[in-house]
Amino acid sequence: MSHLTPPRQLPDTDADADGSPDPDVTAADGPGKDSEPGTREPDAGEPAAPDADEPAAQDPSPSRGGWFGWRRRFPRTARGVWLGTTVLAAALVYVVLIVPNRLDQMPVQSFLRLPVEGLVLAGVLLALPPRPRRITAAVLGVFLGLSAVLKCLDMGFRQTLARPFDLVFDWVLLADAADFLKDSLGRTGEVLAVIGVIALTVAVLVLSALAMLRLADVLARHRRVAARSTLVLGVVWIVCFTVGVQTGGVTVATKGYAQYLSNRVQYVREGLADAEVFKKQLTVDAYARTPSDQLLTGLRGKDVMLTFVESYGRVAIDDPEMGPHVDATLKAGDARLKAAGFSARSGWLRSPVTGAGSWLAHSTFLSGLWVKNQQRYRSLTTSDRATLTSYFQKTGAWRTVGIVPGVRKAWPEGKYFGLDHIYDSEHLGYQGPYFSWSPVPDQFSLEAFQRLEHGKKNRAPIMAEIILASSHNPWSPIPRMVDWDDLGDGSVFDGIEKEGTDPAQVWKDSDRVRTEYRRAIEYSVQSLTEWVERYGTDDTVLVFLGDHQPVPTVTGGSASRDVPITIVARDPKVLERIEGWNWTEGLKPADDAPAWGMDRFRDRFLTAYGPQGR
Repeated sequence: MSHLTPPRQLPDTDADADGSPDPDVTAADGPGKDSEPGTREPDAGEPAAPDADEPAAQDPSPSRGGWFGWRRRFPRTARGVWLGTTVLAAALVYVVLIVPNRLDQMPVQSFLRLPVEGLVLAGVLLALPPRPRRITAAVLGVFLGLSAVLKCLDMGFRQTLARPFDLVFDWVLLADAADFLKDSLGRTGEVLAVIGVIALTVAVLVLSALAMLRLADVLARHRRVAARSTLVLGVVWIVCFTVGVQTGGVTVATKGYAQYLSNRVQYVREGLADAEVFKKQLTVDAYARTPSDQLLTGLRGKDVMLTFVESYGRVAIDDPEMGPHVDATLKAGDARLKAAGFSARSGWLRSPVTGAGSWLAHSTFLSGLWVKNQQRYRSLTTSDRATLTSYFQKTGAWRTVGIVPGVRKAWPEGKYFGLDHIYDSEHLGYQGPYFSWSPVPDQFSLEAFQRLEHGKKNRAPIMAEIILASSHNPWSPIPRMVDWDDLGDGSVFDGIEKEGTDPAQVWKDSDRVRTEYRRAIEYSVQSLTEWVERYGTDDTVLVFLGDHQPVPTVTGGSASRDVPITIVARDPKVLERIEGWNWTEGLKPADDAPAWGMDRFRDRFLTAYGPQGR
């Protein structure tokens, strides 16, 4: 307040009924230099008085002494606290309105914009009478807090899945995230992390509500100035928006928050409508009425392994830094397979997911439908839609088994996929250590398949769905190849796990993350090719593919969702049936090799290896 301008005079709310001043106030503060009888100056810790049309009863707490009267004892500190919290309240609301929902779109210039939503909020609060204003401010504050939490979820999902959080389908993934924390940090770490997230969420909601209440009171106390400022800024916004004023390539006048909310509403509508669309797609199956003796006739008598390699994406092959190392591993595998009499053909498939969501990719590959979210997955696994694995089962010519080391709890959906028997992490005979998230090293999983199923004598042909997990995020520590004869019960991996890297340290450096990812892919591919070299026969047919690209930390934000797929066989007739696919010879698909949607593979495979595929 200028020393040339006397403060506005307030009614002496501390006066006695007879109009005499409160002696405590007089003694503690004394009358101001310009005071008149029956009036006093505002305390140093309180803002200017409200306008004449604002009821005195709505005067907020700054005029009071605070806890134990600290505002009166420390007036300068009180005023500093009031100003500081007001600035922080305005900053919080401003940041929530303008911050984008992705970490890769946060240049400094993005924080130098004028959000129209802030002007609208100011106008609404100025127009309301006191009580409705405070109620509205509290509700709007909670809403802003919820949107801030949603933006944070979007940031996390974009960093992991390269897409925003789905308000309709993604809530179940939060439970999966908690399981991941448990596997990576232990039960205590999971509990502490969950408690921290809940506490932080509640804090954001409370602080947002308090911030809006503070700003609403400030606007009311300075109604005329606030109204004029809002009007001026509104004109500035219109001019900047019309002219297209930018700073550093970023538009100054923004309506990004409103657009964000509009997009979210649209996503929810599309998600709700998607259920009906997918329900119709479930009923369309070109092979549903095909007699069992006409299915997969070109593979009768063969042992077919449908194998998924976790996070084996195109970036592992195309990246200029990782590519040469992975290429060397693929060439070495090619050489081993050729020496054992095997040939291979490779192409590309486009996954419905990236970063995570393996089960959605598996379901897409096996069902021939685009399973892009949890709702579709649930609809699929509760339907009678046939999958590639269930068609093998339908023929009666194969024993169908699943090797799923990543499954550590009940998996009722396993029956839907047409598997006669499922070996999860508890039934592979592994007694060694976990490698972060991965319960069983890939080499041991493949050896367990040989011991439990493939190596048995006088058995029926096998169709196995094998899901390798050693290349699962966080890729630290990573197992390494050991002599196959030394695998035993897996205890040989104890020393390897202890010597491995610490994921907490690895993830401090994106280059180290990429290096460990590349090493994990090399390990998984080497495990597969060595298994085929060691145990493969004339009847072995291996189909192996990646389920999705790794997280954006590894891909560098690439929009590609391509994953490599390879078919390996010793019998030349097996590969002759897919000559028309124009896939690349060997384990590495060429850059210009055909790239199909993953949902197209099932029907193409059934056609190629059916009676018409000769």
